[in-house]
Amino acid sequence: MWHNFRKGIFEDNPVFILALGLCPTLAVTTSAINGIGMGLATTFVLLCSNILVSSIRHLVPDEVRIPVFIIIIASFVTLVRLIMQAYFPALYDALGIFVSLIVVNCMILGRAEGFAKKHGILDSFIDGLGMGTGFTLALFTIGGVREILGANQLFGMLVVPGFEPANFFILAPGAFLVMGLLMAGFKIMLERKLNK
Repeated sequence: MWHNFRKGIFEDNPVFILALGLCPTLAVTTSAINGIGMGLATTFVLLCSNILVSSIRHLVPDEVRIPVFIIIIASFVTLVRLIMQAYFPALYDALGIFVSLIVVNCMILGRAEGFAKKHGILDSFIDGLGMGTGFTLALFTIGGVREILGANQLFGMLVVPGFEPANFFILAPGAFLVMGLLMAGFKIMLERKLNK
């Protein structure tokens, strides 16, 4: 059962291995806090939608399952968006349109279709928790590296006195470079771990 949790973080990491959800990954990870915020919002939607899809999987005819899954996901995204707007307005403004675009995040629909509709509630919860944790850790790592290299800060605090940051890493090309290098490093680390 907990194997599915670990897979979401390592072997099937949504960003570093499966390359899912890359649009928000590249767009919002200008800082570590943005990465954590988007990761947690996505994790909440993923958990809730996995649980609900698993709960109703025997009630939904195959012909309408995708529209039903999208309505479920959209409902939880709306809830997240309203909560963020009310209680975390600065983070909501920083993430912008990408909060609403969680609805079309292929990772969430993919887990609903590929896992939750075939498994029980507990397994679907653990799968969603693992994939969400893996997604959040990936966004935090990318955002943290970009923030350190591009602003010499982490969570708004100076990291290395005298270090001259390169604004390039805060821009879109920097996002591609950092993500590509981290993906390569993650895959190398995982292969070494699996070959031991």
